[in-house]
Amino acid sequence: EKAKLLRSQPAQIVEPKGLLYVQQREFAVTTPKDGSVSILGSDDATTCHIVVLRHTGSGATCLTHCDGSDTEAEVSLIMSSVKSFSNSTGCGRLEVHLVGGFNDDRQLSQKLTNQLLRAFDLQPEDVHLVTFCVTELNDREEQDTHFPIIYGIAVNVKTAEIFPATFPEKGPDEDLRSAHVLTGAPLTNIYDAKTEQLRIGPYFWGPFPHVDFWLEQDDAQILQNLSTSPLAEPPHFVSHIRSTLTFLKEHPFPSRSLFPDRKPRIYKKNEEGLWEQVCSDKI
Repeated sequence: EKAKLLRSQPAQIVEPKGLLYVQQREFAVTTPKDGSVSILGSDDATTCHIVVLRHTGSGATCLTHCDGSDTEAEVSLIMSSVKSFSNSTGCGRLEVHLVGGFNDDRQLSQKLTNQLLRAFDLQPEDVHLVTFCVTELNDREEQDTHFPIIYGIAVNVKTAEIFPATFPEKGPDEDLRSAHVLTGAPLTNIYDAKTEQLRIGPYFWGPFPHVDFWLEQDDAQILQNLSTSPLAEPPHFVSHIRSTLTFLKEHPFPSRSLFPDRKPRIYKKNEEGLWEQVCSDKI
């Protein structure tokens, strides 16, 4: 019933003000006391799942975008991140919301759904499954091709409302963060709720294999080879991958070009509610 209700809502466009956008293999956790961030969100999930874990006592909320790379370790990580904000609150319970995936040919969504359920089941604490809108419950069919119904969601940290969403702005450092994922990064925490700072990096990788070859390919080849579900990707998938590959070509050694001082790139929300880079000297 809950999945049906969620699927029936049109996706809301979430503007950048007060938003913290989470990319694939990233997570962020904050509380209702946060003066900068009121909405956590992620989209472009095809076979991926978006997970929201919330403690009802403290209101501490974590959103992550999982792709099945190391589900058990990822679930432990988000559990401890939410618990670190909830230790002092005696009352309340942990609630989880799982959204994303569809009936894809390779059954990658189903596999990820099973991995997530098992990983939460293995936790010593009780976790209450509140929203379960994944795989076959998030599937629609059009001329024998399957698609996800919901590609993205947002959670309002203050009210705990979860709704389907799209995000015109996925920054800051969108290409840098995507490059980090494409080069095989583990799940990374990008936000420090205590200082209300978004911290990107420092990230390190070597030259991306065959980057020139991939950039020479047409859209169909990129879609076919670099997507887990070529037929169900959102329309901007190929341009996003091209942009990330171009970034990797321009920065074969990020330790030299992007993070020479080995410090993260730090952003804070300005008075308009938008991310603004702060000099690392001020920290």
